[in-house]
Amino acid sequence: MADRLQCEFSLIRYVPDVVKGEFANIGVVLREAGAADGAAVRFTRDWSRVRCLDPNADVELLESLEAEIAERLRAGIDAKVNAKPMLELLEDTLSNSVQVTEMRGTLAESMAAEMEQLMRMYVEPLKGPVAKRKASGRTAIAGRMRDEFERAGVWGLMRKRISAAQYTRPGDPLKIDCGYRNGRVRMFQAVSLENDAESAKGLAYSAEALRAGVSRVEAVELELTAVVEPVASVGDAEMYGFGVGAMESAAIRVLTTADLARVAETARRELRV
Repeated sequence: MADRLQCEFSLIRYVPDVVKGEFANIGVVLREAGAADGAAVRFTRDWSRVRCLDPNADVELLESLEAEIAERLRAGIDAKVNAKPMLELLEDTLSNSVQVTEMRGTLAESMAAEMEQLMRMYVEPLKGPVAKRKASGRTAIAGRMRDEFERAGVWGLMRKRISAAQYTRPGDPLKIDCGYRNGRVRMFQAVSLENDAESAKGLAYSAEALRAGVSRVEAVELELTAVVEPVASVGDAEMYGFGVGAMESAAIRVLTTADLARVAETARRELRV
């Protein structure tokens, strides 16, 4: 049997009420034992436990924390990757509502396999006999985007929940799902046309100011892509056509979820993964 890797891991916990002490594990930090770099972080994709514990939990903020931690790990800011500096990072972001356990040892066949095993053991909800409600609308599209970018190995290199306000004007509430820079800035936004075209109109309205802001701040062009459902999955074809037309009129590239594998492969080449 091949020698196993000696690894260490910490669990990341959401603790909405420190007095009660109730918590839900939401992620894992994993590294080879004693290594100064190469640490990995992964958060859950199923927030049902967190929502059960705290119906008012800011899940979007928790999701964005994963990207922030991963970026700092890659930058080597938390080179030792032990509980203390990681806890300080989390406390700076969310005070005491997110905590990290002490590092524990584990033997692994590989880092990737061990991360999967730890997520199953400590983080992901047990699969019960009740069928899980299928994600739909924007949630489903955003999930497909993340899946394809993760499969291509580029999700961890991308910016997430990009604030439009840094490019347009203070107070702009728009957040773009993800993006990266390679000669130009490429941004991707999940837009569902399943029930209405309001989100498409909103993105079209914002596109010109966002494009001008990226040119001013980044000194490069912006390529803004909206990812929508295939028309066959939407009941109202007329509304679908209106939403697509509104975005294309604002020079937004419109793709469907069927195009995501190709888009992710392009990102992989451009980011040299």
